[in-house]
Amino acid sequence: MGKRAEALELAILGLLHDAPLHGYELRKRVNSLLGWGRAFSYGTLYPTLKAMVRQNYLAEDEPADTMVTAAPHRSGRRGRIAYRLTPEGKERFAELLTQTGPSAWDDEHFGVHFAFFGRADADTRMRILIGRRSRLQEKLDQFRSALSRTRERLDAYTLELQRHGLESVEREVKWLDDLISAEQRSIDRPPGASPTPGAGEPPAPPTGNEGENGR
Repeated sequence: MGKRAEALELAILGLLHDAPLHGYELRKRVNSLLGWGRAFSYGTLYPTLKAMVRQNYLAEDEPADTMVTAAPHRSGRRGRIAYRLTPEGKERFAELLTQTGPSAWDDEHFGVHFAFFGRADADTRMRILIGRRSRLQEKLDQFRSALSRTRERLDAYTLELQRHGLESVEREVKWLDDLISAEQRSIDRPPGASPTPGAGEPPAPPTGNEGENGR
């Protein structure tokens, strides 16, 4: 399974964790979660859903009338199917949430893992955040080194694009530093102690398309 398919699987399992959704609504939520740069058509999503049904991670139901969207579907009956997690699907979601290796830090997976951080334990969150920061710091060092070598050969527009990408990665590293500090304060807080204002609360994500430009 490719990285994009694995990220899609995690997104589907996480979005269906609390309640069933029909395919049309699920596609909208997946696209919202993964971002405009990785929008999925129903033709792409549907085979993944069917594969997850075969793996017994999902079950198909005919939804109640209140769950059926009024929006038209080219695929006819397909839009009336609701998908829900099976017990095996919930186990699979819990398994994916605990993965903290390099794949959880990359551009395809990190955003999806982060979206479900509220369901992960503190140790898992910290490992992924530190891993992501390490990965981006490596890219930042490589970016700076390459830019210093080629600066004189770049025209003004290419140089400006390079500078924009560099600043985007720097902002994400700073954002990750703040998240790691907040997580550490939460871990160090004695049990039952009242949090200080703002402690343990994740800062707002960096603005713009930092994740895309930092790739």
